[in-house]
Amino acid sequence: MSAMAARAPCLLLAAALALAQAPAAFAQAAGDQAPPGFRDAAEETRFHALTSELRCVMCQNQSLADSNAQIAQDMRREVLALMRQGRSDAQIKQHLVERYGEFVLYRPRVDRHTWLLWFGPGLVLLGGAAVVWSIVRRRAQAAPAREDDDPPEQEW
Repeated sequence: MSAMAARAPCLLLAAALALAQAPAAFAQAAGDQAPPGFRDAAEETRFHALTSELRCVMCQNQSLADSNAQIAQDMRREVLALMRQGRSDAQIKQHLVERYGEFVLYRPRVDRHTWLLWFGPGLVLLGGAAVVWSIVRRRAQAAPAREDDDPPEQEW
């Protein structure tokens, strides 16, 4: 038996162990899973309302309140810290928009950068209605006019 053949099982085992550890290298470190401590019920209500209006920048389809991603946990801590600094909801949203972009808002503001987002669906609907109307109108004009005097022809 050659030296290479004797080392093959060891190399195969080492490769298998390396592959088994690969997912752990890319996993996020588990952050503090404990819910934040609130000073009173009003702070908790405001926090939950605010985090439900903000989007997780990693998950994209989950609110900040619903996401379990590490970035969402960090953002929730940041929102609570900003609340405790005395900032208003609008100031907190503005801070997050400056940091993460307009995407963080579930309801982005109406401005020249978001016109297509706000008015695009309505324009597509109007365009579709115009296409349907023109097709119906063309077919109505192309159909021969039927005179009421002649009895309808029947095929047997």
